[in-house]
Amino acid sequence: MKTTFSIIKADVGGWPGHALVHPDLKEIARTKLTDAKRNNLILDFNIAHCGDDLELIMTHTNGVDAKEIHSLAWDTFCEATERARDLGLYGAGQDLLCDAFSGNIKGMGPGIAEMEFTERKAEPIVAFLMDKTEPGAFNFPIFKMFADPFNTAGLIIDPSCHDGFIFEVWDIHEHKNVMLKSPEEMYDLLAIIGAKSRFVIKRVFPKPSSKLPKDEPVSAISTEKLYQIAGEYVGKDDPVGIVRAQSGLPALGEVLEAFSLGHLVSGWMRGSHNGPLMPVGLKDAQCTRFDGPPRVVALGFQLKNGHITEPVDLFDDPAFDLTRRKAQDIMDYLRRHGPFEPHRLPMEDMEYTTLPKVMKKLGTRFKKIK
Repeated sequence: MKTTFSIIKADVGGWPGHALVHPDLKEIARTKLTDAKRNNLILDFNIAHCGDDLELIMTHTNGVDAKEIHSLAWDTFCEATERARDLGLYGAGQDLLCDAFSGNIKGMGPGIAEMEFTERKAEPIVAFLMDKTEPGAFNFPIFKMFADPFNTAGLIIDPSCHDGFIFEVWDIHEHKNVMLKSPEEMYDLLAIIGAKSRFVIKRVFPKPSSKLPKDEPVSAISTEKLYQIAGEYVGKDDPVGIVRAQSGLPALGEVLEAFSLGHLVSGWMRGSHNGPLMPVGLKDAQCTRFDGPPRVVALGFQLKNGHITEPVDLFDDPAFDLTRRKAQDIMDYLRRHGPFEPHRLPMEDMEYTTLPKVMKKLGTRFKKIK
């Protein structure tokens, strides 16, 4: 049996501002997905949050891009939006950029990460949830997990990992993709994924030499860019990702180790600033200082016959305290720059923020220098 693991998320109202998801919205989602499970539309689910994003984690047998699953998510977000409006929550329905469901939720605002695969005897799987950043924030840790032997010892000492992996990278400006092998094409891979606002790792696949099916992904990332859909800044993309672990793949500890730096990502306040990505437990997944800093949550599951265990809150661990302290030091240093780069994003990345409205106001006052 092939299982589909789906994460579909949306910001349907912040409590307060952009800080958190109101409990009523999570309860609506829990009720909708409980009914869907009772009616055999989905096999199992978990409701979570990261910052102000409502996260639907679902397992089913409908495959990726399934109309019935995407419709369930859309209906859930719409109902939650109505409650958000009743409560007067900030930005109610912010990520729902269309008026009606058209058969697939892609291009309608919510973020989606899905993959269909054949379950192994034991299937550890991690759902990564981010807030106040963009899809390219996953480039660094996904590369570390599946291509960097300084992070993943298995690439050196485990014969089942030693041949490396294949990365599917999307050019989200030109709407193209390319498949690159690691380690053979590692330098080519790094040449493009370092430009994280344009080139985004979408999926990772095993090589044909692996015992895993070569056409079944071992990782998948959401790549929706809200400004490309709306044509203007309506909020950050707040990506989600799925990573399978162990038995021919990076071990769970190697997967998590990739987040030990607190690397710099774009987003934070008004989607206009660089800041450190801080790994946190669910209890700390609320964005406060300068609407941040950007956060990432890791929920670990064991998957069996399409059913998932209760999640383990993997970053709720003192082993990441040093990373969090380092992120806070970096945050404080960057904040002291105020509106100056490199804290604020460069002008070319501000095109779809609210800054162009300011520049338009000043435009007629600029005079040619003689």
